[in-house]
Amino acid sequence: MEKVYVTTTKSFGYCCGVEWSAKGWSYEIVSGKDNLTVLGRELIGTGKLQPNTKEKPVFRLGELVEFRFHGDGPPIRIVQGIQLINDCWFYSMEWMSPAISEKGDEVFTSRDSIARVSDYDLERVRL
Repeated sequence: MEKVYVTTTKSFGYCCGVEWSAKGWSYEIVSGKDNLTVLGRELIGTGKLQPNTKEKPVFRLGELVEFRFHGDGPPIRIVQGIQLINDCWFYSMEWMSPAISEKGDEVFTSRDSIARVSDYDLERVRL
């Protein structure tokens, strides 16, 4: 919930989420009544934090978790994003593994393979 300046819109807002994307880290910014999704290079942090009366996220970015509804793939996943949506924390992760091309020289991923789930759908992995 850091206050940031968005250079592309020349406005201030508060960061309420971060997620890994094909273009790098993207940030969810609440600015007035709008939500913006911008890349890190479009932001200038102020170091000022909004008092957060909400609970902190249960899981951290990059944490290993067990995804309860993993289908046929392995249940262990990495938290790739965290967003505060309607006062609830959601976590982004791949719900299916990337596919490798027939030649083996490229890895294909799909934006559709990202799931946003609540902490109810995840379990902490103890190492």
